[in-house]
Amino acid sequence: MLNEFKEFAMKGNVLDMAIGVIMGAAFGKIVSSLVSDVLMPPIGLLLGNVDFSSLFINLSGTPQASLAAAKAAGVPTINYGVFLQATFDFIIIAIVIFLMVKQVNRLKKPVPVAAPTTKDCPQCLSAIPIKATKCAHCTSNV
Repeated sequence: MLNEFKEFAMKGNVLDMAIGVIMGAAFGKIVSSLVSDVLMPPIGLLLGNVDFSSLFINLSGTPQASLAAAKAAGVPTINYGVFLQATFDFIIIAIVIFLMVKQVNRLKKPVPVAAPTTKDCPQCLSAIPIKATKCAHCTSNV
């Protein structure tokens, strides 16, 4: 059983998938940082000095000055600013992955089309070997 697992784990597809998952996690961190630290501050500035990560709806009756204060007080909140950032993260990651897959598919060599091995008989339209000179079904010359 150990040998079977070792053989399974060493197959190319499993290793490729593991590398893809690790690279994807690292790429996700980079994109999250890009969104939260580079893209969202200028967008927030354009929208009137809005910090998306601090946007929330207070579900309790007590007013809270910030999301951090609400969390420290244990107040229930809907953190729609964090959701907006996560949505923006997803959209950027999806676009980048789409572009990468599109480029990789363009670089792949097309699968060569196999030469046909049969042809149709002009008399009976049956499939016959490509090198045949007489149809096996209707015995006409091809």
